[in-house]
Amino acid sequence: MDLDAVRTFVAAADAGRFQDAAADLSITQQAVSKRIAALEKALGVRLFTRTARGAVLTREGTAFLPHARDLLLGEARAIASVRGGPLRVDVIGRRLRPAALLRGFHEAHPEVPLEVVTLPGTALAAIRDGSIDASFRAVAEVREGIEAQWVDDEPIQLLCGPGHALAAEPAVTPEQLVGHRIWMPGVVPGTEWGTYYAEFAAAFGLSIDAAGPNFGTEVVLDTIAKTPRLATLVGAGSRVLWPPGHDLRRVPIDDPVPVYPHSLVWRRDNAHPGLAALRSHLEHGQCIAGAWRPGWAQPSQTVPSTG
Repeated sequence: MDLDAVRTFVAAADAGRFQDAAADLSITQQAVSKRIAALEKALGVRLFTRTARGAVLTREGTAFLPHARDLLLGEARAIASVRGGPLRVDVIGRRLRPAALLRGFHEAHPEVPLEVVTLPGTALAAIRDGSIDASFRAVAEVREGIEAQWVDDEPIQLLCGPGHALAAEPAVTPEQLVGHRIWMPGVVPGTEWGTYYAEFAAAFGLSIDAAGPNFGTEVVLDTIAKTPRLATLVGAGSRVLWPPGHDLRRVPIDDPVPVYPHSLVWRRDNAHPGLAALRSHLEHGQCIAGAWRPGWAQPSQTVPSTG
């Protein structure tokens, strides 16, 4: 199986549009279409349905996606088993705050060979077996030779359409969100972000609705743009793009500011020469005084391993 085609399929599934997948992979949209068409031919099924809102996974595409991720992870582990190479860092998503933090490191240290990857789940298994050198995660506890260093507080904002009751507010408090439906179909129970948003909702009595299939960011944006009663939450550092006609509004949340606590996670015995440079570069991240964060995510320079 052509792993470049598999990689392109995963990128398109994550992005929700072939155009965005092309940008993430630094190839043309035509190349994305050709690779996915070749993969569909090899598998004998349709993986996507093209709509005006983007590319939506078919039932077969949804079934294939976790196995496609496993194929890419297996490729990474196979490569790591026979050679060293660039510093391999997982950023969860290429449009999220960790990607910007890593890009800042690359600009400051172009001499360090770097490979950016995106992995599902916790990524701890990939750190332990050496498939990747580090990952950006929100850390509750680390074990088995894994260490973590807090690196950045990212404020969480309300994102809503122009007709939403809070759209014209210069800022809102968490209490003002009570009674409003916050729709986040990408928040999966058991993930670190699922844990974070569950604690945020419990702390302030909010309703975060994760119901329905996750068709990607584009569908969420389309829906909240035309549905005044819906809103969602995004990180202030996330690169969320939408058509001008949507006229979406980012509304800051304060008093207190809820922040997503990003940490760098690595294996204690990892001796990659670029890892020390990355840790040093990230030592002076943004720490917001008086912010709300889960009790397990108080900032500190290093979270020691407990096992």
